[in-house]
Amino acid sequence: MNVVVFASRKGGSGKSTLTAHLGAYANKPSRSCLLIDADPQGSLTLWHKLRGSEAMPLRSGTRGISDIVKSAKREGYEWAFIDTPPNMSSAAVEAIRAATLVVIPARPTLFDLSAVAETIETARQLRKPYAVVINAAPPKRNDQESPLVVEAREGLSKLKVPVWAGQITSRTTFSISLSSGEGAHEYDSASYAAAEIAALWSAIDKSIKAINGAYSGANAMHSRAAA
Repeated sequence: MNVVVFASRKGGSGKSTLTAHLGAYANKPSRSCLLIDADPQGSLTLWHKLRGSEAMPLRSGTRGISDIVKSAKREGYEWAFIDTPPNMSSAAVEAIRAATLVVIPARPTLFDLSAVAETIETARQLRKPYAVVINAAPPKRNDQESPLVVEAREGLSKLKVPVWAGQITSRTTFSISLSSGEGAHEYDSASYAAAEIAALWSAIDKSIKAINGAYSGANAMHSRAAA
């Protein structure tokens, strides 16, 4: 089973948002997915209730994440998406320890970028592959990234941090779709928001295949943590 953990000690970085949108995009009859809400704030759980559907199960993971993951593997789930609290609590660390890939959302701001360091260090200590995803970014103009995003990439690059080549832009579609219990592609499959989630899913899928040895990894976004 592939376990994707969304982690950052910075509140408001977009962990719950990305967990919901990617979970909704990935889940289908031919690909069984499980959501695990390890954040006591329960944003993912609220969204799941708004869906009014049992098509994609959700389990509370504020305690016993490793046991939940083991049980999900026995039950035959192919993917698990774990939303974590905005800190490096025992629950967050336990989730990272169970991860196949750690996705670290970060807004292109000084406070968000400085906050990723602790999460990266935890992933490295646990030798888990990880990557930063620029989230809630200013829109591109003439297909060019905002100076804020460019600066964020440059700063992370100097620290040898792997960063997804795309971005998740600040768009109302992301929040509106969540308020109706949907993912961006369910709400409006032709939207820019849906396209960005599809692109991020493709990058995650390639990274997971590279980690599992089923893909050369030429376009994978992750980096294996240092030994």
